[in-house]
Amino acid sequence: MDLTEHRQILNNELHQIINDYDEFKENIYEQKPNPHDLSLLDQIYQWEIDSIEKIQHKAQECREIVIKLSPKFINDIEKKFKDLNEQIKQIREENDFNEINLEYLRNELTKITVELNNSSKISIEHGAQSFINDISIITSKKSKWDKWEQNAITVAAENGVGQQLNQLNQPVGFFIDKNKTIFIADYNNHRIVEWKCNAKQGQIIAGGNGQGNRMDQLYYPTDVIVHQQTHSIIIADQGNRRVIQWFNQNQQILINNIDCSRLATDKHGFLYVSDHQKNEVKRWKMGEYNNEGIVVAGGNGNGNNLNQLNSSGFIFIDEDQSVYVSDRDNHRVMKWRKDANEGRIVAGGNGRGESLNQLSYPRGVIVDELDQIYVADSGNDRIMRWCEGKEEGEIVVGGTKKGNRSNQLNTPLGISFDDERNLYVADCLNHRIQKFEIIL
Repeated sequence: MDLTEHRQILNNELHQIINDYDEFKENIYEQKPNPHDLSLLDQIYQWEIDSIEKIQHKAQECREIVIKLSPKFINDIEKKFKDLNEQIKQIREENDFNEINLEYLRNELTKITVELNNSSKISIEHGAQSFINDISIITSKKSKWDKWEQNAITVAAENGVGQQLNQLNQPVGFFIDKNKTIFIADYNNHRIVEWKCNAKQGQIIAGGNGQGNRMDQLYYPTDVIVHQQTHSIIIADQGNRRVIQWFNQNQQILINNIDCSRLATDKHGFLYVSDHQKNEVKRWKMGEYNNEGIVVAGGNGNGNNLNQLNSSGFIFIDEDQSVYVSDRDNHRVMKWRKDANEGRIVAGGNGRGESLNQLSYPRGVIVDELDQIYVADSGNDRIMRWCEGKEEGEIVVGGTKKGNRSNQLNTPLGISFDDERNLYVADCLNHRIQKFEIIL
């Protein structure tokens, strides 16, 4: 009896395995390319052909205009030259001229010479918008980390504004390591605070000696990152216009005379610094700070053109070394691909406002593995998520008016994820760090 019953149990388990196998086989079949997928390739190919035809047609049209205008341009100058020549001959024949006549002839000859040498008479003007329709690939794949609890947990500083070890005074940028330890740029306290997971108070690891420019002091620090290999911390010491490294209480200035706003690193060992006065982002190779750095975003003065920024703020670097910049006073987030001459608007860009297609003084920005862009919309007291190419974003957390309840924010600045995809926010004017747990 025992043997028969045992055999029946094994048969049932085998039957379950076969069912699971059939289900897995069906899933594989569903993932295989189908005729619809091939038609997508055909559509891309057709778009390529159509675009090339448009470019060729436009180029031929411009060539014909240049060929038509060039002789006319030379003929016009030649006519002016002949007229001037007749005037010179007449003056010589009449032998009646003075300084005014000579000055006139000299000026006319100069004008004709400049006009002949001035190639801008016929030039190429680049349109602001492309006449080729852009295309992009949209996948239906969605992140399983889709929503967060709307009521946050305060993980650092539940005790209001102050300078005690259980308090903060306007936290700005912060960094989370693998142990969920939070390193906080405590702006108005001129210090960097290390706050371990579940701790009731923090520990000062840099600054904390009053505001100043001594090596053991900080002056309105705005951001901090931890260098994992050396276990040192790199600080944007904004008030002192320097990027400084602290290691075992030893300090070293890495970059001087820079209005450093925010910091970021990439997997290739580069340090990125946002300069809010020059409206640019520069890059340095780690350990090689004896040069001017390379501009990777902005650098063309203050403005709202695609090659400009207006008070560049937080930055994020993706796997391809594309630079995402919160363009604060333009109320938009820009993406600059590696070696690009201009950026692309990926969030906001429709003026300041609270609609879903607008931002108000965006600050912190991070991008997930699906290229979804998360923005601390500080003026609207909310965190938003945008997909590149979409006309509007969605509210992730906050957006329930300014306040200090667990579902409210007051001028959110820095944002970050931990390894479990929980969302952390520097709730600046509530003087706390909030954790919004992921809903699995």
